[in-house]
Amino acid sequence: MERPQKMPKVAKVKNKAPAEVQITAEQLLREAKERDLEILPPPPKQKISDPAELADYQQRKRKVFEDNLRKNRMVVSHWIKYAQWEESQKEIQRARSIWERALDNDHRNITIWLKYAEMEMKNKQVNHARNLWDRAVTIMPRVNQFWYKYTYMEEMLENVAGARQVFERWMEWQPEEQAWQTYVNFELRYKEIDRARAIYERFVYVHPDVKNWIKFARFEETHGFIHGARRVFERAVEFFGDDYIDERLFIAFARFEEGQKEHDRARVIYKYALDHLPKDRTKELYKAYTIHEKKYGDRAGIEDVIVSKRKFQYEQEVASNPQNYDAWFDYLRLIEGEGDADVIRETYERAIANVPPANEKNYWRRYIYLWINYALYEELETEDVERTRQIYKTCLELIPHKKFTFSKIWLMYAHFEIRCKNLQKARKTLGMAIGMCPRDKLFRGYIELEIQLREFDRCRLLYEKFLEFGPENCVTWMKFAELENLLGDTDRARAIYELAIQQPRLDMPELLWKAYIDFEVAQGEFELARQLYERLLERTQHVKVWMSYAKFELSSQLEGEEDQEMNVRLARRIYERANDMLRQLQDKESRVLLLEAWRDFERESGDQHSLEKVMEKMPRRVKKRQKIISEAGVEEGWEEVFDYIFPEDEMARPNLKLLAAAKMWKKQKETVPETDSSKASENNENSQSDSQEKEQQSNEDETAEDQSNNQPTGNDKSPNAV
Repeated sequence: MERPQKMPKVAKVKNKAPAEVQITAEQLLREAKERDLEILPPPPKQKISDPAELADYQQRKRKVFEDNLRKNRMVVSHWIKYAQWEESQKEIQRARSIWERALDNDHRNITIWLKYAEMEMKNKQVNHARNLWDRAVTIMPRVNQFWYKYTYMEEMLENVAGARQVFERWMEWQPEEQAWQTYVNFELRYKEIDRARAIYERFVYVHPDVKNWIKFARFEETHGFIHGARRVFERAVEFFGDDYIDERLFIAFARFEEGQKEHDRARVIYKYALDHLPKDRTKELYKAYTIHEKKYGDRAGIEDVIVSKRKFQYEQEVASNPQNYDAWFDYLRLIEGEGDADVIRETYERAIANVPPANEKNYWRRYIYLWINYALYEELETEDVERTRQIYKTCLELIPHKKFTFSKIWLMYAHFEIRCKNLQKARKTLGMAIGMCPRDKLFRGYIELEIQLREFDRCRLLYEKFLEFGPENCVTWMKFAELENLLGDTDRARAIYELAIQQPRLDMPELLWKAYIDFEVAQGEFELARQLYERLLERTQHVKVWMSYAKFELSSQLEGEEDQEMNVRLARRIYERANDMLRQLQDKESRVLLLEAWRDFERESGDQHSLEKVMEKMPRRVKKRQKIISEAGVEEGWEEVFDYIFPEDEMARPNLKLLAAAKMWKKQKETVPETDSSKASENNENSQSDSQEKEQQSNEDETAEDQSNNQPTGNDKSPNAV
């Protein structure tokens, strides 16, 4: 039976308080550094004085190395250290033996070959090194490092033929581009131009890249073979054909011709490239062509290059996305600059053929301007009236008027017919527009047109139709009344205003009432304006209405009364009425605005006594806390808000005065310094009475808070908030 495993005992910490002297990690590291705890002393140096000691030392070292190899033969560093130690003892044969053993162990290790060959070259064992490099490149011909070292060694030995032979062996394996370039540079160092050219001939077919052909051509150009360089470029163009051609080749070819001052040849090359290359691969080509023309071409050539470049870009954009109307606008603007009417008309037809895919007005907003620009071009540039009229008609037939319309196109068509002196057709067009799709802009445009023609009876009919279509539009009522006022028919304008304010639904009634009042004031009918204010106050008690009413009374002139004091009294009376009304409505924010306006009025027009009366009515702003209740009715906390306490409200609630007095008494008591010991003893004697007073005060506070919470206005105040 196995015994149950016992849990180790955990030492109990008796004192868990922090030590008085704290030791940081930085301090521990500093002490360790000062004491040098981790630094071991170097081993003692051994001096060898006779061959016996040397032999003994070598035997011991060899035993250590052999033991290491016996433990793990796959660690390359053991072999390298062993061989390098034997080399340091001038035992080349032993070192060579160790290297051979290492190669037998791992013949794919590049480091062993490099270290082995380095030892042979260091000790001037050239044939051994050459044999070693031959073995290395035979076993691993894809390791370029062996070939680089081998050729470098042969070149340093001035064995040029041997180095060339090694290069030829290397090139048979078709190495990377840098290897070919190294072979070319080797031949150039010995002025073997023909051999270098032959290497390039093989190189561009092994690595058929554009940059290699360009290098070949530049090689020919550098050494003065201009015709050879041109022939290389031509062969490259033929080699790649139209399918694999690259703009870099043409740019290099054109720059070569430009360097030879053959500008016509360069221009032909650029044009050939632009004709045969896809448009998405000619960005740099266009840029180079533009720079060339700016340097050596005339103005017409430069503009032709720029325009053709932009044309290709726009063609590409509209081909990829035919509904990209912004690209069409830019393209058409470019085409119009050339002045070819047939091309411009064809481009416009292509653009307007791309109808938006969905019948939604947002998709049509940009598209409709293509028609507008097309019509304006035909009217202003080509002066083709019939074609312009046909464009407008086709556009209006294309728009789905049952879902949406464009008032702008109707109005432009009507104005076009007027310019053609065809007034009846313009009126018929606008009438059809109002019948098919009545819009505010159409009515206003039609009315403005008739006003310009001084056809006021037609304007009245249009306003009546407009108001039948939208009786809630206050601007229309105002414009109609203004028209009648301008025509001198005041009674008709007043009747229009009366009809307007009696509408059950208006979009901006405040503007309408203001316009009506301003109309009566402009006519000098102050009594009618006063009646309008009273009628407006029956509908709304907005503070701005009261303030405007007071300003009106202050600025109005009564008949037969020239004393300004009467106006001041009337305005003051309005302020008093407004204050009483807003007080009943419990609208504190509006009441504060009214009192501030009243105060400014008294400062300007009243006296000191009236100003003091207003200042007595000014409220105090206090902070209070209220609960935050979410839409679901859950309490989410408290927030601080500002509230206003008016003097009239304080008189109606005496508990607030009591709370304020208690707060002031407490504040004065805290500020009294306790410096006399006799006062301290007196305070101790009266502590009992103070506690009773505090208890009574807290009871009064709770009572006042309960009363404030029961107020319907929501002005709940705690003693702290007051």
